[in-house]
Amino acid sequence: MSHTVLLADDDAAIRMVLNQALTRAGYEVRPTGNLSTMWNWVSRGEGDLLITDVAMPDGNAFDIMPKIKKLRPDLPMVVMSAQNTFMTAIRANEVGAYEYLPKPFDITEVLSVVARALADAKKAAPGEKKADEPGETMPLVGRSPAMQDIYRALARLMQTDLTVMITGESGTGKELVARALHNFGKRRNGPFVAINMAAIPRDLIESELFGHEKGAFTGATARSSGRFEQAEGGTLFLDEIGDMPMDAQTRLLRVLQEGEYTMVGGRTPIKSNVRIVAATHRDLSQMIRQGLFREDLYYRLNVVPIRLPPLRERVDDINDLVQHFLRAAQREGEPVKTISSDAIRLMHNYSWPGNIRELENLVRRLSALYADENISLEIVQSELNLADRQPVQTASGPVDVSTAVETHVAQVLREYEPNLPPAGLYQRVLDRVEAPLIAMALNACGGNQIRAADLLGLNRNTLRKKIRAHSIEIVKQSRRQG
Repeated sequence: MSHTVLLADDDAAIRMVLNQALTRAGYEVRPTGNLSTMWNWVSRGEGDLLITDVAMPDGNAFDIMPKIKKLRPDLPMVVMSAQNTFMTAIRANEVGAYEYLPKPFDITEVLSVVARALADAKKAAPGEKKADEPGETMPLVGRSPAMQDIYRALARLMQTDLTVMITGESGTGKELVARALHNFGKRRNGPFVAINMAAIPRDLIESELFGHEKGAFTGATARSSGRFEQAEGGTLFLDEIGDMPMDAQTRLLRVLQEGEYTMVGGRTPIKSNVRIVAATHRDLSQMIRQGLFREDLYYRLNVVPIRLPPLRERVDDINDLVQHFLRAAQREGEPVKTISSDAIRLMHNYSWPGNIRELENLVRRLSALYADENISLEIVQSELNLADRQPVQTASGPVDVSTAVETHVAQVLREYEPNLPPAGLYQRVLDRVEAPLIAMALNACGGNQIRAADLLGLNRNTLRKKIRAHSIEIVKQSRRQG
């Protein structure tokens, strides 16, 4: 039996292309260029699937889609739009669209979506979603293909409690994505609580996460709630999860497995009702191999992975981001500024080691420090220090450790400018060098601590203390003797 596809788009060329492709695929197509005709067809019970543009000459499809969903809950609706923003994807999800396709679209993808939608059409319709009008604040900016994929993934996740792992370089906007998941999801009325593992002393992480009872340790003069308790009914964002010590990883795993935890110094289990969103810029797979991260915890956290691309992979978004930051500066009292097209092209060719955070800091400096209404190429070039900047790595050969440390610290400082990073930078840098060094030495020695201590030139007791301090998991294995 042939299925009938209702097609609504005011662009005659798009109607023709889709009509031909769908007809060749065996579907009966009924095209129209207005919403009123589409509504007449739908209200008469015609069609097995609807494909519609959002902005039409006689109205906005989002305004009538809730009525369609109420009248015909089993009719799959596929939304197309050239307004390829995060809010468009979210709105499509809120009004009950089966799928959102940004323009320009791929015909193969359209046909795949249509086939899936028709195959799922006989399944029970999902419960009605609350279609709140989104706020004016745009949480995520960009229309590049990479960002479109992220928007669509987020839209599908809004009404779920699935655990999400966000990966990406520092400054790519991982917390913004986590906040978008919360603010537009079903837990929006609950708290959003964020904790950065890299900014908390290792011996305090468990207390910060799970809270502590009075007298649990020296200085615990009163009961203190942890982030899990503070996030009850909402979302807990675990940033830089790769910096979590092994002991805390074990306790977190129990929460994910059992749905409960105990406070430090406590005995009574506490039920937990939070959605976990984790993030890291580290390679957790490598950390697992080094014994620095639990593999079972990784799979519990990585239920839905989302990779945020670095800015150099989405240069098409730079102009949108620049305009977004300029408007933000204006709202804060800075004068109206523009940036020359030559300067924008320069930004397209820049590597952006600090990613969006670096771009935002640059635009804020340009707005605040320069009187010019139009920011020139020369000014941007000077601010980026392009003339003085040396390449990070030569073409071949190993990277010098001191150079790598210098590069890492410079990037951290750029990410936080014009402010400074959280206190404790010295120890955090040392930990990041020391932990993998010890882990790899242990691995090279098959888990033998005596041989590893000799290899490192450390006292055996000192090595044991450092293993405990870094929560390094020792994997014993037989190694061929040289």
